[in-house]
Amino acid sequence: MQGLSQIITKIIDFFYRPFSKYVPQQLFRYAACGGGNMVLDWVLYFVVYNFVVGHELVYITLPFVSNLLPLTSQICLTPHIMSLIIVFPITLLTGFWLNKYVTFTQSSLRGYKQLWRYILVVAVNLLVNYFGLKLLVEICGVYPTPSKMIITIITVIISFFGQKYFSFRK
Repeated sequence: MQGLSQIITKIIDFFYRPFSKYVPQQLFRYAACGGGNMVLDWVLYFVVYNFVVGHELVYITLPFVSNLLPLTSQICLTPHIMSLIIVFPITLLTGFWLNKYVTFTQSSLRGYKQLWRYILVVAVNLLVNYFGLKLLVEICGVYPTPSKMIITIITVIISFFGQKYFSFRK
C-alpha cells in the first residue's frame, strides 16, 4: 500500500507544478484526493444503484426486533438510500486512506485515533448536509441541486480544516 500512495503522490505532484505559486501543496493534494474520491463515489453509486440494487425497494428484517414487535420487524429502504448505505463505507475508507497516506502524511497520531477522528469529521459533514438541505430546500425554497452545491462548498471547507487540525494534526 505504501508503494501505491507514493505513486499517487507523484502523479498529483506532477500536476501541481503549474499551480505551485498559487496553491499550497497540501491543499492541492487534498483537492485532488477529494475529487478522485468523489468521482469514485459517483461511479460506485451509479453501479450499485443501477446493477446491484436495481431500482428496487429493499426490505430488511431486523432479527432482534421481530420477537418483540412483529409488525415493525422489517424496514423498507428506497433504492437510492440502500445504494448510499452500500457505497458510503467504501468511500469513507478510501477517503481516509488518501488523506492519511497522500495529503496529511506528517501526522504523528496513531492510525486508529486518526480513523475515529476522521469518522467524526465525516459525521459532522453529514449533519451539515442534512440540516443544510432541510434549511435551503424546505424552508428557503432553493432548488435541491444548487442547495447541494452550496452545502458541498461549506462541507469541503469544514472537512479540510477538520482533517488538518483534528484528524491528522501533527
